[in-house]
Amino acid sequence: MISVRFYRTYDIGKEIDLNRLEQALARSYFTARASFQRIRPKSIIMEEPPLSLRLHPVRVETGGRQYDFEVFARVYDIGAISLCFIFEDLLSPLSALEDLAVLFTGQEGLDETFNTYVGTLSEVLLPHISNLSINNGFFEDYTIFITDHLDDSLDPVVLMLGERVPDLSPQMREEVLKNALCYSRNDRVILSWDRALICEPGPATDLIDLIEYATVQVLELRYYDRELTRQMEKMYDDIELADKQVSFLRMRRYHALMSNLMETYAEISEITEKVNNLIKVTEDVYYARVYALVLRVLRSGQWSESVSRKIEVIQENYSMLSDEVRIQHSHFLEWVVIILIGLEFSLGIWQAFK
Repeated sequence: MISVRFYRTYDIGKEIDLNRLEQALARSYFTARASFQRIRPKSIIMEEPPLSLRLHPVRVETGGRQYDFEVFARVYDIGAISLCFIFEDLLSPLSALEDLAVLFTGQEGLDETFNTYVGTLSEVLLPHISNLSINNGFFEDYTIFITDHLDDSLDPVVLMLGERVPDLSPQMREEVLKNALCYSRNDRVILSWDRALICEPGPATDLIDLIEYATVQVLELRYYDRELTRQMEKMYDDIELADKQVSFLRMRRYHALMSNLMETYAEISEITEKVNNLIKVTEDVYYARVYALVLRVLRSGQWSESVSRKIEVIQENYSMLSDEVRIQHSHFLEWVVIILIGLEFSLGIWQAFK
């Protein structure tokens, strides 16, 4: 048995009420909540499992052959949506995975099909999610190759690279295959930044889901890193504009900036906390290692650090503006006191000469 899953994950920029959405879609579509199959429920904690939605299958023609894909979507409460195209072949030899890896390297030939389904999914969700907008140019893509056994007819390096390199050096082979884990002699997981190979004699659904959840987490961190960059650019432009205004107007502008910064800080801090705690693997050591390795390979830590640094910059600028407002307010009070003293002094002189 061989199978390939092509994933693309998108962000819609807002949180989603999955319970309400599930009730609305259940009338017309096959829906289900994702769940892990082979472990105890307490081994993996996910507060709000994503909502799975089966869409119409699609046929893609490439390389002179037609490929039939099942299509599934998943909606996450944190504001992410994933699309998955599944190709499965029970009869082809194991070596056929190499041909698929080379043919669809970089998910080549699937852009138009993915964009079509993004449009279809938008039409399905728009009546239930206000102001829905999916940017099909900003996504996280991942490809997973699945088989129930391994032998010498399959070279995992070809799957990981997406090309056949006859004279690949031993050092490069070792580098390509270094991110690998196995639970027994008969299974293996090999990971790279945009694809994975899962060899599992039994159902591999749990491992597949773990990889998908990690890509969702990384996409959300990328999205909010980009949003923070935009907010910071706007913040610096607004500060520069405020500094050109007279003192009174500048203080009003500073107050508005502080309000916006605090709102941004609270909103993004809350959602990034949810993203970082999307899933917790508590008791299953192997699954915990797989999930941690996927996050490391996808550089989740770097994106998380980048988001944290930008949040700190926003906090520092808020503190700077707050100090400036406080200083200006003190100066204003000082002038008020001086004016009052002057008025009192002038009144005293006027009464003395009256």
